[in-house]
Amino acid sequence: MIIGTHVSKYIILMSRKEINKLRSALIAMVLLLSFSFPQSNSNGEDRAWQTIVNGIQYRLFILSGPNNVYVARLDRQSPQVTIDSSIAQGRVSGGLETVRAMAERNDESISYWGEQWGGRNQVVVAINGFFYNPETGVPTSGQISSSWYAKRFDERENGSGFVWTLERAAFIGGCVVHNRSRQVITFLENGEVQPFDNINVPRGDDQIILYTPQYDATTQTADEGIEILVELNRPLMILPSPAMVTGVVRAVRDGLGSTPIPFDHIVMSASGSAAEIVRKTVQIGEQVGISQEIRHLDPSCKTPNPNEWSKAFASIGASYVFLKDGVIQRLGETGQILRSARTAVAYNQDFIFFLVVDGRDRLNSLGMSMVELAVFSNNYLGASWGTALDGGGSSTMVIQGQLKNNPTTEAQEANSSSRHTERAVANGLMMVNILPKKISTRFKPGDEVTIAADSEVNLRLGPGTNFPVLSTLLPGSGGVVIEHVNGLNGILAKGLYWWKVSFGEYEGWVSEEYLR
Repeated sequence: MIIGTHVSKYIILMSRKEINKLRSALIAMVLLLSFSFPQSNSNGEDRAWQTIVNGIQYRLFILSGPNNVYVARLDRQSPQVTIDSSIAQGRVSGGLETVRAMAERNDESISYWGEQWGGRNQVVVAINGFFYNPETGVPTSGQISSSWYAKRFDERENGSGFVWTLERAAFIGGCVVHNRSRQVITFLENGEVQPFDNINVPRGDDQIILYTPQYDATTQTADEGIEILVELNRPLMILPSPAMVTGVVRAVRDGLGSTPIPFDHIVMSASGSAAEIVRKTVQIGEQVGISQEIRHLDPSCKTPNPNEWSKAFASIGASYVFLKDGVIQRLGETGQILRSARTAVAYNQDFIFFLVVDGRDRLNSLGMSMVELAVFSNNYLGASWGTALDGGGSSTMVIQGQLKNNPTTEAQEANSSSRHTERAVANGLMMVNILPKKISTRFKPGDEVTIAADSEVNLRLGPGTNFPVLSTLLPGSGGVVIEHVNGLNGILAKGLYWWKVSFGEYEGWVSEEYLR
């Protein structure tokens, strides 16, 4: 009784943060009794971190339980490595793809890391992302990919997602708000400002919707309304006014829907009364600026959150935040308590961690509850923050194109002969090593070129085989190399050099190997 009294008095004098940390320590102490330290490998040695490329390492933890935990970590001080997000089939309009296929799609593609286009992605590690609609393939939360705000996070969405910025800052988003008056197009010729309604969603009546290359190959709109093609100087990122992403109007398509979306362009699509405003304001050759802002609040959606979304480079939705500033969170929903396969992102001031835990396999790996995941992240990795992504049969880790873990869906669990195959998902996260920019000088703007091939050649919307096909060109077709304002003519991407060429009705990108 005396001990209890003294403990009670001591706890009363503790701050709330100290109480939370004490609670976390007690939880960790209890749960660590169910974990042993990593078992040794076949050589009798602990599985240490393996360097894949400078700045990115991998390690497999084999725990009692049993549990297999696959962990990759990125050194936040290594400037040539970064985090990016992947989009299934390259389109948020709806698509599903395995993590391996998404990694392959992004490998050797051009990047905007360092705030300039031209470096190439070497995809080192890839994991699955957030939940999605299995019928449409559309992610159920927002996404930022290579600085492009590709899909808005839901209004007042609490626990919006993991965020990585161009300044190498990392945080877990709280409640987000898009004030319409802060999502604006500025027509720089006359200074007029026009709010827009959304990005990369089907256009409704009397709306202005902005479409980025991550939406689909085209806007998929009906013929009524007006669509303005704008070539940008950088991705359409989150950049609050008075800052803006600027661009030049290249085409005005009135009464023509389904406008193709080149890789460094957007399409401003307006209908009804909004179309009338745009018709009176925009002309080819004029400059426009676009500002976007996310107001960031704490989970209550009342108090401002100090973490800034401006210049976010990569983000996807996340579910449970199981670790906050070193404190293990109290989670009570059934899906949080039960052991299952898990995918998560955790971090501290030194590293970003990707974690995948195998599950649904009583002989090899049971899976973890959220609290167990928090204890592991905090005690084994030294992480201070952690949040879960989609788990279960979606949990997948791929390293340099090779599947590392053993995904098990419900159907595979019932049929052991079909186990360990990847589930197609809607998006993911990647650890990427940025390779240097390489340029061919074989041609220059104004050069006449001819398609030299035995069969049709693809004219693409961007420099790389990861971009959609705009049209096909017959052998012998003649064109002219045209200026590219972002300086990417002759750029190396996806193992080929690419040139922007005009073939009369169409302008697009062609591989140098087919040009003479």
